[in-house]
Amino acid sequence: MNIYVVMKRTFDTEEKLVIENGVIEDSGAAFIINPYDEYAIEEAIQLKDKHGGEVTVITVGGEDAEKELRTALAMGADKAILVNTEDDLEDGDEFTTAKILAQFFKKNNFDIILGGNVAIDGGSGQVGPRLAELLDIPCVTTITKLTINGETATVERDVEGDSEVIEVKFPVLVTAQQGLNEPRYPSLPGIMKAKKKPLEELEMDDLDLEEDDIEAKTKVLNVYLPPKKEAGRVLDGELEDQVTQLVNLLQKEAKVI
Repeated sequence: MNIYVVMKRTFDTEEKLVIENGVIEDSGAAFIINPYDEYAIEEAIQLKDKHGGEVTVITVGGEDAEKELRTALAMGADKAILVNTEDDLEDGDEFTTAKILAQFFKKNNFDIILGGNVAIDGGSGQVGPRLAELLDIPCVTTITKLTINGETATVERDVEGDSEVIEVKFPVLVTAQQGLNEPRYPSLPGIMKAKKKPLEELEMDDLDLEEDDIEAKTKVLNVYLPPKKEAGRVLDGELEDQVTQLVNLLQKEAKVI
C-alpha cells in the first residue's frame, strides 16, 4: 500500500502565545507535530504493519519543519517530504496548502491519505476535504476506527456524540479524531534510524506551480487574544435570596435578561 500522511507543524500545546502588532510572535516559540496529525501517523504505521507497504509523511512549509518530519520518521514512517515554500510564498491559507498538496499527489500514486481532523492553531479542518475535492476522491472526516479489507475500507466516525459507519473504496482520504489510537513515542533506536531515512525537499518549480496558482483566498485582518475573564462572584444568604440576587445581576449588570 502507498500510504501518505499530511502533517502540519504547530505551536506546542504548552506554548504561551504572544501577539504583537496584530500578528503572532513566534520567534523562540516551541513547535510540535499537530497532535491530531500524530493520530494519523500512528494509524498509517499500524496499517503498514498489518497490510504492508510504505508510509510517507509530507508537509508544506519552511525548513524549520524538518525537525517534526524527523520525529515522524522516528515514530516509524519510511520517508518524509518537505514542500519548501519559504522563498516562494509570503502568505497562504488552507486553499494554498491544499492546492500545493494536490499538485504533488497528482504526480504520485497513493492508496490512502491520512491527516489530522483539525490543526490546533487555525482549527479550520479544511485542508483534508479541500485536498480530496481537488483530487476527486472520497473523504471521510473525524474517524475513530479504520478497517481495511482488500480494496475497501470500513470507517467509523464521530457524528456529534454518536457514530457513523461508512464503507468506501480506495483511493480515499481520511482525517483522524482523538480516540482512533494512542500515538507512540519515538524510541531511541527509532530516532537513530530516522537520521538515515530519506527526507526529500521539493520547491514550487518541482511541482510546476506558479505563485498565482496558489494565491490565498482569505486574508487575516487582525489577530487578538480573548478578553481576560473577570473574577467570579459568590452569592450569600439563603437559596431564595441568592436567586433574587442572581436575577438582579443578570438584568442590571450582565443585561442578558
